[in-house]
Amino acid sequence: MIPKPMLTLSQVMEKLREKGITDEIRMTDDKKFVISGTEKSYRSEDLKIIRTYRFEGASDPADNVALYLVEDLYGNKAMIIDSYGADSNYDGREFDEFIKSLPTEEREEYDF
Repeated sequence: MIPKPMLTLSQVMEKLREKGITDEIRMTDDKKFVISGTEKSYRSEDLKIIRTYRFEGASDPADNVALYLVEDLYGNKAMIIDSYGADSNYDGREFDEFIKSLPTEEREEYDF
């Protein structure tokens, strides 16, 4: 069996866009998790991770990125994107604690 080629972050985001998934959840300065450009916020009990993608920079560890595909209680899907390691996009422990608190249910349909 031939392994699947590794995709870039932009390629995975394009495949998700083709499936109608374009919303991104970000942590605000006041530590709320909201869909970008809206006031819709989420608590950790509202979401579950349905796929995790990790991308590593070819020569620079600062290029390490994780994309979490999440689903809310109503079946709406969104992305959470973060540089991981020493160069996280978010200061403090709130982001890491939020991600760690989400249940995970990896779905093969998003295995690109």
